[in-house]
Amino acid sequence: SCLVGSEMCIRDRLLPYSLLRKETLMKNKIYIALICAFSILLAVSSCFLIKHYIDSEKQAEMYDSLIETVEKTDTKKDTMTYSQDKSFLSDYQALYLQNNDMVGWIKIEDTKINYPVMQSKDNPNFYLKHGFDKAYTDYGCPYIQENCDVDIPSDNLIIYGHNMKDSSMFSGLMKYTDKLFWESHKTIRFDTLTEKCNYEVIAVFKTVVYTDSPESFKYYQFINADTGDEFNAYITKCKELALYDTGVTAEYGDKLITLSTCEYSRNNGRMVVVAKKIAE
Repeated sequence: SCLVGSEMCIRDRLLPYSLLRKETLMKNKIYIALICAFSILLAVSSCFLIKHYIDSEKQAEMYDSLIETVEKTDTKKDTMTYSQDKSFLSDYQALYLQNNDMVGWIKIEDTKINYPVMQSKDNPNFYLKHGFDKAYTDYGCPYIQENCDVDIPSDNLIIYGHNMKDSSMFSGLMKYTDKLFWESHKTIRFDTLTEKCNYEVIAVFKTVVYTDSPESFKYYQFINADTGDEFNAYITKCKELALYDTGVTAEYGDKLITLSTCEYSRNNGRMVVVAKKIAE
């Protein structure tokens, strides 16, 4: 009986040690699993960052090359016929031959906005996720809404571009939240393939889209005005939402561009700059 009692005492003393050892092994497995999970997460995040950096460099290189092509164009060289009464601008003919979805070029001084503008009527949002070379990219390329007509032109040409963290694409529109920036950048250059044009900023505002809330202004629905009242209603709403008074307005018959990019202070927020064509 003493021997049995001794064995039981030994077993009783070993039992807590056995449980402790199991708990330690379990904790070690959990720690190893967590380390593996964090390692995988870090690796995936690093891959995304590297991919984004490579894409950023690739896009910058491509658009720098396009800018160089435009700036080095021989303006005295004969160009192709665009339509019955128009010819291509020599600046953009070579780029159009590379990609005939190109409909113009937009530039705003002291920003990175210096890009070709595209339009794909049969595949409206194609350039939301494709660059000038038609390759897939999160950077996309500035593009005009599919139901706008550059040639007629429509009363309002709506141009979209991404608000990228590296300040590329339409990120430069955010500078217009500062009235001081507007004061020294009151005009925007938007050339078609046949005409060089300047536009004067009328209003800068923020709004939300894809909602029926009172805060939402569906500026993208205004393309053409059948009456002066329709045109004036659009201008009045833009001025009402404006971050500051530019002292500039427009009247029925004027031609507009509306530049749009994402604005991240609200869900589905948009930063919008509206400008009118200046008569040459």
